[in-house]
Amino acid sequence: MNAGSLNGKNALVTGASSGIGRQVAIALAAEGARVVLVGRRIAELQQTGAEIERKGGSYLAVEADITNEASVRALLEQALAGRDRLDIAINGAGIFRVGAIDETELDSFKEILTTNTVGTWLCLKHEILAMKRQGGNSVIVNIASNVGYHLTRPGTSAYAASKAAVTVLTRTAALEVISHGIRINSVSPGPVDTSMSYRAGEDRAARDARIAATNPSKRVASLDEISSAVLWLCSDGAAYTVGQDLVVDGGASV
Repeated sequence: MNAGSLNGKNALVTGASSGIGRQVAIALAAEGARVVLVGRRIAELQQTGAEIERKGGSYLAVEADITNEASVRALLEQALAGRDRLDIAINGAGIFRVGAIDETELDSFKEILTTNTVGTWLCLKHEILAMKRQGGNSVIVNIASNVGYHLTRPGTSAYAASKAAVTVLTRTAALEVISHGIRINSVSPGPVDTSMSYRAGEDRAARDARIAATNPSKRVASLDEISSAVLWLCSDGAAYTVGQDLVVDGGASV
């Protein structure tokens, strides 16, 4: 993308306190977007915001629980306060845990699906409502995963189910709203250089060795590689890309 290509655009990013969400928020701001940072802990969001300001951007931090509809509704009201529209929404909040089916507690299974699937659905619902009111010409990108719709790994049943659902939600929602001028796609990363790429007790060397054994590219992705894919889907260059799941996983799912 060209520097300043999102000047004047209003963007919202959930999961903006860390990982992919944080990097995407910073990248959107670097392109000129005014970014609403969303997460559960305001102090961590403000750390992301400080990086945005350091690079000359602007932000608003909003503490919200994406699994609670009243909280999501209030989030959209805050995000739109003083702004005439929402141009871009990135639904990046999510959690990851490893555990065999017969070793996973029901509460843990429910928490993963509630955060990753229900939370994404609630955000989609209220983002779509806001975007319809403003007359469309907007973009939504959901963060799914290559684990789920594209491949499975032992010990990832809850996470895989939740993220496969995000991919299908994306496709369904995209068909429902493209006639309103709202474009919806998803990005499905493989292993990325974040804390979520580590298993319990692993150091970087052990993590890298495990990834190299299963990934054709022999490495994790950088955060920039994932944020670049997200930003492309937000750009005018992707104007004819609708309901697609862009897999960025080094060939793991091939």
